Amino acid sequence: MYKFLTFLTLSLLSFSTLIAQQKPNIVIIVSDDHSYQTISAYGSKIASTPNIDRIAKEGILFNRAYVNNSLCGPSRASLLTGKYSHKNGYKENEKSHFDHSQNSFAKELRKAGYSTSWIGKQHLGDTLEGFDYFDVLINQGSYFNPEFKNQKGELRIEKGYVSDIISEKAINWLNTLNKDKPFCLILGHKATHRSWHPDPQDFGKNDRKKFPLPENFYDNYDKREAAKIQEMQISKDLLLDYDLKIFKSEEERDKEHNFYRMDIDDKQKYRAYYAKVKKDYDSHQFKNPKELTEWKYQRYMIDYLNTAESMDRNIGKVLDYLDDKNLTDNTVVIYMSDQGFYMGEHGWFDKRFMYEESFRTPMIMRYPQKIKKSREVNDLLMTVDIAPTMLEMAGVEVPQEIQGESFKSIIEGDKGKRDILYYHYYEDGIHNVAPHFGVSDGRYKLIRFYNKINAWELYDLSRDPREMKNLYNDPKHSRLQKRMMKKLKLEIQKQEDSEAMLIFEAS
Repeated sequence: MYKFLTFLTLSLLSFSTLIAQQKPNIVIIVSDDHSYQTISAYGSKIASTPNIDRIAKEGILFNRAYVNNSLCGPSRASLLTGKYSHKNGYKENEKSHFDHSQNSFAKELRKAGYSTSWIGKQHLGDTLEGFDYFDVLINQGSYFNPEFKNQKGELRIEKGYVSDIISEKAINWLNTLNKDKPFCLILGHKATHRSWHPDPQDFGKNDRKKFPLPENFYDNYDKREAAKIQEMQISKDLLLDYDLKIFKSEEERDKEHNFYRMDIDDKQKYRAYYAKVKKDYDSHQFKNPKELTEWKYQRYMIDYLNTAESMDRNIGKVLDYLDDKNLTDNTVVIYMSDQGFYMGEHGWFDKRFMYEESFRTPMIMRYPQKIKKSREVNDLLMTVDIAPTMLEMAGVEVPQEIQGESFKSIIEGDKGKRDILYYHYYEDGIHNVAPHFGVSDGRYKLIRFYNKINAWELYDLSRDPREMKNLYNDPKHSRLQKRMMKKLKLEIQKQEDSEAMLIFEAS
């Protein structure tokens, strides 16, 4: 009898271990402001992102993934909670406070036996809950010698370049894990956030390229009142010193946040590199503002892409670790950005608007156990959909308060559930972008701007993919306008966005 009970106990333990091992490990890599236009897997001819591309070659490239609020903190809050900004409470970076006591998919995974961790940038405060381990950047973080805070409350300055440090911390944490437990790691990169500071070893990677101007670089914003008042134009709002590192003196340079944090060796490399950039700037005889704007655009693209290369190399380190430890087959890896970014479209940098370049985000996933061959997917997805999807894949019940739609069916080769996208941007401060909300069904998009601008916009993305022709109040499109108004109202009601409903009904 004793032998039988012993055998039964060991069998049950072995079965429990097997079940735990069958649950997928999860690694979500979240970059900052990385545009799909500068990822070669998405067809970019100007960028080199071999390690991000590697995920696509081994998995799924999502062509139509979107965010519900194109801003750093709010996007991460929606990723974590599976809820829109008005429900998770984090609407904007400047004024919002994230309530970490609310539920998250990380908390649910932890209750289900997962080891959980967030490492790098979160931008939701430094008192995280639901993680066995966290080590996060303070606020936006710094590119050099950044400051981190961990779950013990320890505040430390870490020596080195931020992308290297984040990857090293992630690998170190993975090395501490119980091999019999599944894990969920969220890895938050600072790159490619403004102002763009590459690792010195990546200087020159993109310097000799000539970047073509987007077709709508010289947009005149006709019939788009909110676009007229924004303050994110390369011509006037991209700064020579802060953004392009062209300072009047070395004393001014050393006062800039990222420069004064650098070690002597990195400072010398930066001084030498940007001395050449300043010499090139000084040597130009800019005949008109247009020539200067186009020169600034080239420098913007160079710094941005060099910074992306520094991050991509570190993504490769994490992928290599999973391969080396035989974890790849049973590990879901998602690469995504917290939102898209303007690479000169409409003459802009930055994000915020519901226009495609900032509304749409790159998202790529591999999971060899279920995804046997690479493919592209055109189903509509949103950041809020990640939480329910990861829970379903882990065999965990999805809490009722989650608003996202699981895309597990897409991973398994079927169609997705989502047929509408809902967006609401709230911040009424930096870059002078008017708050707005709207819906898109993938082809048609309706936007309502409010506060400083009281206006509507309507687009047919199949005929006008660059969103240059506002169709709102065009008699030819009255039926389309009514149909999209109805869709917007229904989605506002479904998502229980009371603020948007008040503005909608007052229109």
